[in-house]
Amino acid sequence: MADKLMRNVALLIKQEVTYGTDPTPAAGTNAILAQVSNPQPVQTQFEERNTVKAYLGSSGSVQVAAWSTITVQFELAGSSGTGTAPPWGPLLEACGFSEVATPATDVVYTPVSSSFESVTIYYYLDGLLHKMTGAFGNATFTINSRGIPVCSIDFTGLYNATADAAIPGGVDYSAFQTPQAVNNTNTTAFSLHGASPILDTLSISVNNTVPYQNMVGEERVSITDRRMSANASFKMTSVATKAWHSLIQAGTTGALALTHGTTAGSIFDFDAPAAQLKEPSYSDKDGVVMLNLGMDLLPNSGNDELVITIT
Repeated sequence: MADKLMRNVALLIKQEVTYGTDPTPAAGTNAILAQVSNPQPVQTQFEERNTVKAYLGSSGSVQVAAWSTITVQFELAGSSGTGTAPPWGPLLEACGFSEVATPATDVVYTPVSSSFESVTIYYYLDGLLHKMTGAFGNATFTINSRGIPVCSIDFTGLYNATADAAIPGGVDYSAFQTPQAVNNTNTTAFSLHGASPILDTLSISVNNTVPYQNMVGEERVSITDRRMSANASFKMTSVATKAWHSLIQAGTTGALALTHGTTAGSIFDFDAPAAQLKEPSYSDKDGVVMLNLGMDLLPNSGNDELVITIT
């Protein structure tokens, strides 16, 4: 039998109509161009029996629950036209965001607190099909200078038995656009609490709580909470420009905003209206003093702690 090759992979993801019911993702319409890491087709929970016998030895365990996890990382590039939803939209919706596309205008993603959209994931690995139904995710956006902007999602879903299945023909990635690097040319604006320091790295974590539950009468994955946060590293400014440590000491909140991209349909605006700064530290980058900040992204009027707009 020939070896199975790690590079022979296809990833198909489709939004579910009914929770946990496989909508049968198709190669021509639901293929995702992404990196895949840490696929765990079956995660299990066992309970030890711990029975007493007249001799030493294990009593074994009983498997009481099984689920699946996988990490998917896609590039932050939009679509071929303004107001057209990007092909990775269903993945972000599965992390507790709504998607509103206005033709020829924009696509807006905002967090929601109910009516979450689950997905089914097909992960083909050179003749093997690993299927997850009823999956929800936890997203982290990474925007680092001299890098490719990406979104990484840790998915948790219901276990389905691994099957022998060839990668389907007709896998279509044509809807995916080439990303633009994070640099002075393509990342056109960054501001934090009204200042515009020289940004090196920014990460934004949705921090969803995504539990798997298996109870009498129901087995499911859910989103039950979120606590968005961010981390930034930028060149330290003078106190006159911005008194960062005083803001942290006072617990002051302020806006975080970043604009990335110069091509219509792939211009991203990240807006967080109430970033509370914390955990300052200094680091050395090429001999330059960098200020590293953590921050909590708080809702302002509700379901608005992070708004992503693509124009």
